[in-house]
Amino acid sequence: MQRFLLSFFTVFVLLATNNLRAEAWPLPPPGIDIFGQIRTTQAGRTDTLLDIARLYDIGQTEIVLANPHVDRWMPDDGSEVILPSRYIFPQAERKGIVLNLAEMRLYYFPETRKGEKPVVMTFPTGIGRMDWDTPLGISRITEKKKDPTWTPPESIKRYRIANGEPPLPDIVPPGPDNPLGRHAMRLSIGKGSYLIHGTAKPFGVGMRVSSGCIRMYPEDIEKLFDLVPIGTQVNIVNQPIKLGWQLDSLFIELHPPLEEDETKYANYKQMVITEINSFLMQQRNQQKLGVDFEIDHEMLDRAIAEKSGVPIMISRTPS
Repeated sequence: MQRFLLSFFTVFVLLATNNLRAEAWPLPPPGIDIFGQIRTTQAGRTDTLLDIARLYDIGQTEIVLANPHVDRWMPDDGSEVILPSRYIFPQAERKGIVLNLAEMRLYYFPETRKGEKPVVMTFPTGIGRMDWDTPLGISRITEKKKDPTWTPPESIKRYRIANGEPPLPDIVPPGPDNPLGRHAMRLSIGKGSYLIHGTAKPFGVGMRVSSGCIRMYPEDIEKLFDLVPIGTQVNIVNQPIKLGWQLDSLFIELHPPLEEDETKYANYKQMVITEINSFLMQQRNQQKLGVDFEIDHEMLDRAIAEKSGVPIMISRTPS
């Protein structure tokens, strides 16, 4: 039986026909940078964490980090599994698509029509491996294709041959073996060589498995494909440290840095402190910081040690 830990400000709206996939949430009002809810479920006798992740629209890395004491492949029957479905918005304009590589998660802010309330949608993604990184920056959706063919780049062909893998054909037709799945949206970056697409290997969602493209669960890309118009802005960022407010309470959400950033984040705690100071300074400059509070260092140290991807409150009222 699921136990829902609800917040007054995070009542969710289910737009999907599958009521286990919370895909759209009301966009919070100013002063609230967090949405979603932490839930729990119980693993069944034949479940893996990957099965549970896909059922609840969570990436593989996300669910493993949130459940460090649960075996990924053979969780004990009836063991409690945390569903990390509460999020702090990335520090980026809430417009179009925002992809945060560090958490391997995509946020979509649909344009609001007259009479509609603004919502945010979020989905787990797979991203490029260390040697095939997904580029940062702002681009746009330039093309959408259903049942796409795939023309493997020469670089990927050479890579497979060098690693003793079977050579790829010049063109892979639509079908169950097409690595792009059934839906693909082309980005303007990299001369159009990067895509947001489905996958024939859904267990790779939430991992660094692609050659730079952005992979999504087949059911997620199908949903997003129908909603996103050509020309939509796509902002790709890399933020392992996220901070945000829920009214007067400050929360932090931490993720392990990408492998290529490990040197930069060698002193992770100092990077976190620097980010907190910068964030608070920015809030003061924008006259958004009018509350008297102090950092709860015990909770901050816990968040740094765990890097669970779950938002944790790190402020308290001075005694």
